[in-house]
Amino acid sequence: MSTSKPLYLWILSAAILCAQDATTFSADVRVVNLFATVHDAQGRVVRNLTADDFTLEEDGRPQTIRYFSHESDLPLTLGLLIDTSLSQRRVLGEERSASYRFLSQVLRPDKDRAFVIHFDREVELLQDLTSSRQKLDDALAELEIPTRAPRSGGRRGGPDAGRWRGGGTRLYDSVLLASEEVIRKDERKLSGRKALILLTDGVDTGSKVTLARAIESAQRADALVYSILFSDPEMQSDRRQDYRGRYSGVDGGQILQRLSRETGGSFFEVSDNKPISAIYAQLEEELRSQYSVGYTPDGDASPGYRKIHLATKQPGLLVETRDGYYSSK
Repeated sequence: MSTSKPLYLWILSAAILCAQDATTFSADVRVVNLFATVHDAQGRVVRNLTADDFTLEEDGRPQTIRYFSHESDLPLTLGLLIDTSLSQRRVLGEERSASYRFLSQVLRPDKDRAFVIHFDREVELLQDLTSSRQKLDDALAELEIPTRAPRSGGRRGGPDAGRWRGGGTRLYDSVLLASEEVIRKDERKLSGRKALILLTDGVDTGSKVTLARAIESAQRADALVYSILFSDPEMQSDRRQDYRGRYSGVDGGQILQRLSRETGGSFFEVSDNKPISAIYAQLEEELRSQYSVGYTPDGDASPGYRKIHLATKQPGLLVETRDGYYSSK
């Protein structure tokens, strides 16, 4: 395909080398910026807070909020990461249709950009960053499930002979590559809000990097991960059979919740009562209802990870923002 770029060719070097630019913020790392969404006890987005309504700590030390605004007008960089492994074959059509509508409603011409990655046994960039709706639609149209070859009776071959072709779900690799090979390496030096949207059952079955490494890469890219758990119960049963129980007991929901929690995004689960179209509508509302919080750290300036805790003074409200950041000095 002419617009594709096989990302899996980069995975070995990306897995071994940690990001050398340790910060995800300004060049001197003295101003830390956060995007936060606040929900009430019923899950509704809260939009009317001020800086005085928040408390902020870094590594347990109180910090002063110096910059605060309601941000819906900043440029948005959006990555769609879509699971095309065998376990998604019965839900992929619905994911594709909902993604068409979501991009058409969220992206603003000449201001926002998006890219599309699919992952199964490989990770592939179907469309690089673009503001063109037509190019994004074309990329979504290319989504397909790998074919399954029949089991071999007496065919000669290596250790994979007789297994299903197309097996594997390189979820963690896709997050790392979206963060390091698209967002952080963009020649336009992306500014504004950055978000990755994962559509998957949450079960990784072949990545070369760990969950912790994937989370770190998103944090370094200043990208919020919004996870949408979309699973097919019948295919989950087939998966356990196909892989002889090797991945049974893995809770994809817990994995996706951790990905979102530690990067500042949200977790959603598709159900009969909450279809993917409703989740996309909620996600659109969250992206348009974020607070921007900035502060100058007054603590240790040595390189390393800094833990952030942003909360509201009003009880009963939940703040979603990243857990911390990496300082380079």
